[in-house]
Amino acid sequence: MELNHQADVVFAGDAAGEVLRLDSPISFWGGVDPVSAKIVLGGHPQHGLLINGKMLVIPQLIGSSSSSAILLELLYRGIAPKALILGNGDAILPIGVLIASQMDWETCPVVKLMDPPFKTGDRINISHDGLIQSY
Repeated sequence: MELNHQADVVFAGDAAGEVLRLDSPISFWGGVDPVSAKIVLGGHPQHGLLINGKMLVIPQLIGSSSSSAILLELLYRGIAPKALILGNGDAILPIGVLIASQMDWETCPVVKLMDPPFKTGDRINISHDGLIQSY
């Protein structure tokens, strides 16, 4: 695997940690519990796993305008992912991060990288400019 990847920055930030890659599309609305940060979508391959503190790789989202509210709740509670790596553009989910920023809450970087190659258990860091490095 290539060690460096340049992603498009949606919301800048620095983060490092362990990857959790979602193997199926998900909507945060109905798919992630905002109190526990657990994936609750029935039948999802990562059902029951926690997303808090993870470098969350989401190759494909299922849209819901309420997903940003769930992410905002996770940020408010301090149980959000460390970063979001989106495989395709999403205008809704990053709104939760933007609102958290406006309220002076901790946020997480959001980047877009087509076909993100990262697998669960990989360790990566993201810099403000969108450079993703494996370590």
